[in-house]
Amino acid sequence: MGESVPSESPPPEPHLGSRIVVTWVELTIAGLAGGILGTTVGGPPGLVVYFATTLVSVAILLYNVNELIRRWTLRRPEGATTLDED
Repeated sequence: MGESVPSESPPPEPHLGSRIVVTWVELTIAGLAGGILGTTVGGPPGLVVYFATTLVSVAILLYNVNELIRRWTLRRPEGATTLDED
């Protein structure tokens, strides 16, 4: 019951280049949308929109870094204890 069944397909590759492009596109869209909305609203509510845009940007960065690390660790052999045993 506690045994894991080997998967039929290998774990996904990390793909650093495409993850960087995806992160850049997400940050650009979130920044532009937040900037336009914050400027349109203006005043104190606009400041709140700018703060929310900053939080969304940090969330996007953390999510994408987490995705890279998760895929990288799935790809590592189970017995590997150092980074060079790939």
